[in-house]
Amino acid sequence: MKVPFLDLHAGYLALREEIDAACHRVLSSGRYLLGPELEGFEAEFAEYCGAAHCVAVGSGCDALELSLRALGIGDGDEVIVPSHTFIASWLAISAAGAVPVPVEPDEDTFTLDPELIAAAITPRTKAIMPVHLYGQPADLDRIAEIAAAHGIPVLEDAAQAHGARYRGNRVGTGSLAASFSFYPGKNLGALGDGGAVVTSDDDLADRLRLLRNYGSKVKYQHEIKATNSRLDELQAAVLRAKLPHLDDWNARRAAVAKRYQDEFDGLPGLVLPKVEPWAEHVWHLFVVRAAQRERLRDALDEAGVGTLIHYPVAVHRSGAYADAGWPAGSLPIAERLASRVLSLPMGPQLSDEAVDAVVSAVRGCLG
Repeated sequence: MKVPFLDLHAGYLALREEIDAACHRVLSSGRYLLGPELEGFEAEFAEYCGAAHCVAVGSGCDALELSLRALGIGDGDEVIVPSHTFIASWLAISAAGAVPVPVEPDEDTFTLDPELIAAAITPRTKAIMPVHLYGQPADLDRIAEIAAAHGIPVLEDAAQAHGARYRGNRVGTGSLAASFSFYPGKNLGALGDGGAVVTSDDDLADRLRLLRNYGSKVKYQHEIKATNSRLDELQAAVLRAKLPHLDDWNARRAAVAKRYQDEFDGLPGLVLPKVEPWAEHVWHLFVVRAAQRERLRDALDEAGVGTLIHYPVAVHRSGAYADAGWPAGSLPIAERLASRVLSLPMGPQLSDEAVDAVVSAVRGCLG
């Protein structure tokens, strides 16, 4: 049985009537930007997250960058960010003109290690950006405690954590603001790029709305230097169709993850992800660490099981940051993870038969 790593078409087929109706509604309306679908989605997603405001923008990377810019963070400022994450977390900081300061993660949970943050704080530190990587919340209370002691804000990168909970509360409510991505493969994905910032700070939300729309509240009146980053009506309508299903989809992801955890526990050469007791993981990805990753990946490929590596190159070792002064060995946990992590098939449309095939293939290689 062939098991693709991710089947986006199956996600469309599961909601075809609702998605088609949403698209038809927009196409028939004649309103394609900053209209009622955007307003509706922003209100619904803010309520879902438990925040006062949602400001939807063109991408998850834009959401992070505009959050920084809305706080006046820019040239010469420093922002603490995990060493192991997708490069967008770093690129958003750089795009704002600031400097990413990497801090290593906890190797078992993949999220920012709070105990290492204080040593990285300098007088130039203007924010801490924890990433809820792969769908598991970072330890927000501990991070917030450190941030408060130094008078700096926390800006969550929740691009992979739609619906995740930290100590019973949705991510996005435990800090000044949280940024989400609606890239098609996310737990809540659009049919193209999209993103949003959720916050309960009225002033921050107002500034974000200016920043996404040329600095303008009234057409042709521009209050600040800004940009163009707007979630269009079509994507907003699709997200509105999908949002009511998000919790059920996350529950299915959790069921698949539990099956993997149960079946793979104790297999030699394989380290399973750890879930903290205070976290409700939404399993955007199921990421294992394999001592012989390439051997396992090749065997799974031969068995028809798709995999991906998130992420094969540590950000500080990428060409984009070759001049940043982080030589090989300077961030060993990030480098070790880059050499060992492997993502197995995961998604709400993954059938029991497909999960059986993945289990059989992995156990056949390692069992």
